[in-house]
Amino acid sequence: NTAEPLTLLEVMQANGCKAFVFSSTCATYGVPESIPISESNPQNPINPYGRSKLMLEWVLADCDRAWGLKSACLRYFNASGCSEDGLIGEDHNPETHLIPRVLMAVTGEISHVDVFGTDYPTPDGTGVRDYIHVADLASAHAKAIDHLTSGGDSVRCNLGTGVGVSVNEIISAVEEVTGKKVPVQYGPRRAGDPPQLLADPRLAKEVLGWVAEHRDVRDMVRSAWAWMDGPRKGRFTS
Repeated sequence: NTAEPLTLLEVMQANGCKAFVFSSTCATYGVPESIPISESNPQNPINPYGRSKLMLEWVLADCDRAWGLKSACLRYFNASGCSEDGLIGEDHNPETHLIPRVLMAVTGEISHVDVFGTDYPTPDGTGVRDYIHVADLASAHAKAIDHLTSGGDSVRCNLGTGVGVSVNEIISAVEEVTGKKVPVQYGPRRAGDPPQLLADPRLAKEVLGWVAEHRDVRDMVRSAWAWMDGPRKGRFTS
């Protein structure tokens, strides 16, 4: 997240490029001081991933001051779902994202889903996150490009819906979409996991004219299931 982008930035400077859209992350905030999280929240990442993303945000700010590179740092919350036609999706090994892991549990690829923590100060006791559909992330990138190439200044924006969804609600959505029971194993909290992470997405609307259109987590689950039960499944059975 740092070394290769630095090389890219050197090449961009040499060729007179003046705009850069960066996929950053809400992990740069660490454990937030307040919810929902606005862009003014202190950035205190608690893991290497968040620190590496924050370092590149700093580098981009320096590039703006040094040679006029304008950038849009888009701080993703929980990227979810797959392409709306079900043909393009995620396939990590190991898979760490919650929605595909829950879907893998209903297909039998993994034995169960681990839920870490049932005593958080949330409505059902499980962790709450802000899930954002990949189609909405794509539209935000397009709007960021338009903003920068039309003379807009550098910007740092949260990309989220502003709607919190708990782990148990994700499990219920998967059971509703697939018609299958999810095997779950509940355990204690993991150190460093905040009870909830929820975006304040108003700046993205004000500056980029962007608003998430896919606000129902069931839509994200449906698109992920279309991929998991279609093209991805076909690769393993063909």
